[in-house]
Amino acid sequence: MDKSIWGDTETQFFHELTPDIILNSVEELGYIPTGRCLALNSMENRVYEVEVEKGEGEEFLIIKFYRPGRWSKDQILEEHEFLFDLESSDIPVVSPFKLEGLSLFKCSTTNLYYSISPKMGGRMAQDLNLEQLEIVGRTLARLHNVGESKKSHHRLTINSETFAKNNLNYLITHHHIPEHLKNKYSDLVQKISDLSDSFFQTSEKIRIHGDCHWGNMIVRDDQIYLIDFDDMLVGPPVQDLWLIEPGFDEESLRRREIILSAYEQMRSFDRSSLKYIELLRALRFIHFSSWIAKRWNDQAFKNAFPHFGDVNYWDVQINDLQNQINIFNQMSGQYSYE
Repeated sequence: MDKSIWGDTETQFFHELTPDIILNSVEELGYIPTGRCLALNSMENRVYEVEVEKGEGEEFLIIKFYRPGRWSKDQILEEHEFLFDLESSDIPVVSPFKLEGLSLFKCSTTNLYYSISPKMGGRMAQDLNLEQLEIVGRTLARLHNVGESKKSHHRLTINSETFAKNNLNYLITHHHIPEHLKNKYSDLVQKISDLSDSFFQTSEKIRIHGDCHWGNMIVRDDQIYLIDFDDMLVGPPVQDLWLIEPGFDEESLRRREIILSAYEQMRSFDRSSLKYIELLRALRFIHFSSWIAKRWNDQAFKNAFPHFGDVNYWDVQINDLQNQINIFNQMSGQYSYE
């Protein structure tokens, strides 16, 4: 199996998914669809809102078809297991339904794996007040407490190999980087890898959300739910914390401290890991470029990222990676928690 974060280099697409196939997949699980089916926004997978009959009324379900070649069956099931563990600990998440003990199913027509979840409405978790920020911090601490309670044997671990070296190798092998910029980009990725190696060797390695930004939280009935665990990883807790408040301006740092202080009410946190945020941000940049490259034959990605591959795109990437190294070198001295 390809050990890069985005799965195999060969990826089937979902053009064969028609409303009939989607509705039949729901029906095979014992539901009675009304015929209403709405495609939801998702770049990586195919997700639909389907109306089904329930008693004397109707309800909406979410059916998610997983992109083949990205996660294996075992990896998807470990995502589900994490969600069930969190749910059993009263942590607000949205878990897939279990039907006769199963949460993952295979479409009889397309052989795509899919799951069924309840529809969870709510508003985006933005502009949260002090009390809500504290709730987020405590919720993340509880999530990480559950995360460390069990090992993950199949999900990928975030480190300099999976997020830097393997992605760089893919970009070079498949000729996505202009020849005259290849060495410069490669040197910067190697520097970032070297700078982050010692951190990944010594940091905690627990189950984490992996993509814990505001877009993956919703507020419903004054409760903050964590959603979309598709990017679940094994890695250091700081990866979930920095994405919530990614900035390093005064206000972002103030809000991050509120979240972190609340987090520490429920779980200890290695504050020395904060100095590696800028390297984690750089790894995310590399990761993002590789993601687009691996999906470039999918027309949806060409439409969404029309400038990918241009010389200017790679000039910007090189400048951003160099900037992250500079910021890391400037800011690392500000953290004296070791």
